[in-house]
Amino acid sequence: MKILLIDDDAIFRQTLARTLTRRGCVCVEAADSAQALLELQAHLPDACVLDLRMGNESGLQLLPQLLAIKPELNVLMLTGYSSIATTVEAIKRGAVNYLAKPASADDILRALKNASSSPDLEPRSAGQDALSVDRLAWEHIQRVLLEEDGNISSTARRLNMHRRTLQRRLSKRPVSQ
Repeated sequence: MKILLIDDDAIFRQTLARTLTRRGCVCVEAADSAQALLELQAHLPDACVLDLRMGNESGLQLLPQLLAIKPELNVLMLTGYSSIATTVEAIKRGAVNYLAKPASADDILRALKNASSSPDLEPRSAGQDALSVDRLAWEHIQRVLLEEDGNISSTARRLNMHRRTLQRRLSKRPVSQ
């Protein structure tokens, strides 16, 4: 499998490339959107691991551009800032899967292989992966922030909270359980 790795964190990207290469993959690396589009056209990979936030760039904005060049590209969104809102948005824009960092090379390969084989979805039990109240509040804030295009002031107004309070809440990412 030929994989395009797009991440601005050079150490993470290079380490992941070495690990995936040891598992039999051919890896092509890109640090930003411009380089990613050039590498995609030059190498035509089977899959892509795309970081959500790359400095001032967004993987969500790059995703449709990648798929415009190669519509059958399996894109896995990888991020350290996961939320339900960004997950839904990534899937809407064409990502085949979404993983939160840290994700192992095995997790990444499994997610890409599952996407290409279209597995049957198993229903979850009611208590499995239950979210805490803090996590639910975080998800709601992230959804409203996405709807307001990242504007902190208008998000704070919609949530009826002070802008500084919202900024403090955003800096404290809750654990999932």
